[in-house]
Amino acid sequence: MRVYRFRNKKVAVLGFMMEGKALVRYLLKGKANVTVFDRKEREELDFDDIGVARINLVCGVNYLENGLEDYDIIFRSPGVYRYIPEIVGAEEKGVEISSEIKLFFDLCPGRIIGITGTKGKGTTATLIYNILKKSGKDVHLAGNIGITRLGLLPKLRKTSWVVLELSSFQLIDLEKSPHIAVVLNITSDHMDWHKDRKEYVDAKKNIVSHQGKDDHALVNYDYKDSGSFGRLSNGKVCYFSTKRKVNGCFVLNNQIILSINDKKEVIGSTNNLLIRGEHNWENVSAAVCASAFAGASTSSIKSVVFSFKGLKHRLELVGKVGGVGFYNDSFSTNPQTAIAAINSFTEPITLILGGFDKGLNYNKLAKVVREARNVVNVILIGDIAGKLKKALNSVKFKGKILELGKSTMDKIVSVAYKSTQNGGVVLLSPATSSFDMFENYKERGDKFKEAVKLLSSK
Repeated sequence: MRVYRFRNKKVAVLGFMMEGKALVRYLLKGKANVTVFDRKEREELDFDDIGVARINLVCGVNYLENGLEDYDIIFRSPGVYRYIPEIVGAEEKGVEISSEIKLFFDLCPGRIIGITGTKGKGTTATLIYNILKKSGKDVHLAGNIGITRLGLLPKLRKTSWVVLELSSFQLIDLEKSPHIAVVLNITSDHMDWHKDRKEYVDAKKNIVSHQGKDDHALVNYDYKDSGSFGRLSNGKVCYFSTKRKVNGCFVLNNQIILSINDKKEVIGSTNNLLIRGEHNWENVSAAVCASAFAGASTSSIKSVVFSFKGLKHRLELVGKVGGVGFYNDSFSTNPQTAIAAINSFTEPITLILGGFDKGLNYNKLAKVVREARNVVNVILIGDIAGKLKKALNSVKFKGKILELGKSTMDKIVSVAYKSTQNGGVVLLSPATSSFDMFENYKERGDKFKEAVKLLSSK
């Protein structure tokens, strides 16, 4: 068994979240000598079913102070920057640097569909998975959605399809590319992790740069950086677009059209999609094209696309209270996603913005807020409230600005409701991370939904 190639190896696992735990289980099965390194203190870690006596632990803020040069192999979790001095120093001493995603690509017997982009990965991955499942394929959804990748291995065969979201954190040193690579929009994100935007974009290029002639690259034509990825693949390149005809899948006069292998098929009208926003036309077009290349039937594509209601925390309709609609878009962690959310509505909007400062630029978002005549109120929350207010004032936003700082979500929702006219919507689309007030975007979204439920009960 290939798992035993780690027998008696001295292995370091950096980070003990979901991927780290999956790695530890796999490595222990292979009789490796495992040391877990994590910034958290030992009592903060959840070991689940992993016997803590079977592993070595190095915890706390200074967890890497003694270096990593004494290990045979280092597995880096996605949250750990690839080029920290400790990893680079160990690599220079001959230590192998790997990751859970690299190991999965080495071990997976089936075919992989990988999706990257600044936003839309979860929606696109779920659509592809559901379409292939509807078509009777042996398909699995793993990673950020679904079960862990390594936990999936026992179920996979050569005929299996695995659908994966791939972030820049994972792609930065990946040396293999998926059989079908989907490149969505690429704008800016994670500038608090990457040293600059170039590194962020370059990291994503690995999704296509190692492809062979029998692979497929499906690229968003409507963004400059995304569109350039087609030139990097040695596989068969197609595009998707919501603005022009392309070889692949495109939207023309509100019709979704699949155009591959010298054949055109009308999938249906965007007016019949249940998910809101033109940005979702991109995700649908990408999913249609990828599914077609994976052998999905047209009937399965149509059935899934026009019945899909979207994912939690992505423009999720929470409900209506007194004529006001509440939408949870907590997954919005950068300005581009907030812009897409704003553009999805014609109703008067009370927009909830703010959270943890990721070092992003909000000037374009401020201009969109000013120019969108239906944004009536903006509620600013979290660490970044002052920065957002300055951006809005610089473009002379004429609506009402309410600063609530780190108020409870109950208060934020209550103020938003009182500020919104009948027939309007309250839109939580924060445009940044949640870590200043919540554990993650899911908790932020769940607290928003709970607050709306409490409001409706009064």
